[in-house]
Amino acid sequence: MAVGSGLAAYFFWWLPQQPHIIVKISLPTTTTPTYSSIDGLPLSDPNLNTSPTFCVQIPNGADGARPQAALTKARVVYEAIAERGITRFAAIFQNYDGSAIGPIRSLRPYYLEWDTPYDCTIVHAGGSDEAIAAVRSGKYRDLSENNTFMYRTPSSGTGLTRRWNNLFTSQGHLNNFNNSKGYAKSNVKGFARLTPQEASRARVKLQTKTPFDITKANTGATTNFKAPIETFQINFGNSSTYNTVYRYHYQTNSYHRAFANGTAHTAYSCSADLKKPIPERHCGSAIQISPSVVIAIVVQEHRAADGYHEVINTTGKGTVHIFQNGGATKGTWERASIHDQLVFKDEAGKTIYLIPGQTWVAAVPQYGSIVY
Repeated sequence: MAVGSGLAAYFFWWLPQQPHIIVKISLPTTTTPTYSSIDGLPLSDPNLNTSPTFCVQIPNGADGARPQAALTKARVVYEAIAERGITRFAAIFQNYDGSAIGPIRSLRPYYLEWDTPYDCTIVHAGGSDEAIAAVRSGKYRDLSENNTFMYRTPSSGTGLTRRWNNLFTSQGHLNNFNNSKGYAKSNVKGFARLTPQEASRARVKLQTKTPFDITKANTGATTNFKAPIETFQINFGNSSTYNTVYRYHYQTNSYHRAFANGTAHTAYSCSADLKKPIPERHCGSAIQISPSVVIAIVVQEHRAADGYHEVINTTGKGTVHIFQNGGATKGTWERASIHDQLVFKDEAGKTIYLIPGQTWVAAVPQYGSIVY
């Protein structure tokens, strides 16, 4: 043993000396994903969460307003009666990558109150006396009808007679307005949201009793995939012109929006490189509006003293029906002040978290109905 040990030591001593080699191993770094405060979708840059927001008043009348432009790209849309049973939209935009937005119509106080938590530039063309007084009180970023930051399209001769519904703006115009005023950021108060992963798990739990591959289900390859609520209807009044029907589309996990007479509600999507596009001429075919979440809040509504405009209570609480992932949840909506965001709770009093994606909020008067 002693001889063997000596030989081993001898040969080891004669081995050429090797330099030390240091190997650096780069371990993958994990970062916490950032999700949009408005629609809950992933963001490539956390700074995008404070990008300026814009709240645009968009009409829905049958007098040339349809198809609108950019409604498919709004992060959140509020729908309520403006007057005579005709609904109008407050569409919330942030980091929009297109051009034409509109048409643009007048403002009402309740739209302004729903806009408030988004810390947005209010984009409108005049409004009721109460709304104008409120928006110009110094508490809001106000952009009313303006030839510099808006433009008009031909009222006819484009394949569509828009009449007075021909005032549009674009993301570029809105950015220029904000830059001229020094409006660089928005502090958004959004809805309570699930992450995309949590939303997928919730969908699996809701739509099947056995585990399955959600990707295969989206392609229709899985047969045990069933949405509990395929179709529902929101009635603002007695007119099919403004009542709406939503049909669940499981491939996209969204709701195809149509009017009660079966006509699809569509909107144009105009590319960013167009300066002052005429939507029906320059923006291709209009596509069907298909939000990921549809919320029907029952509100108390009455006619204003002028006998024409509406008054809607946006604070307090009321009944809510939330449609997402192919299912429906009934509960209550709550809101302490116009500076707070709507909070939704189920019948057990637990917060209802929304899945990511475009969210459509319909303010249904107490005499309306939600049918499913």
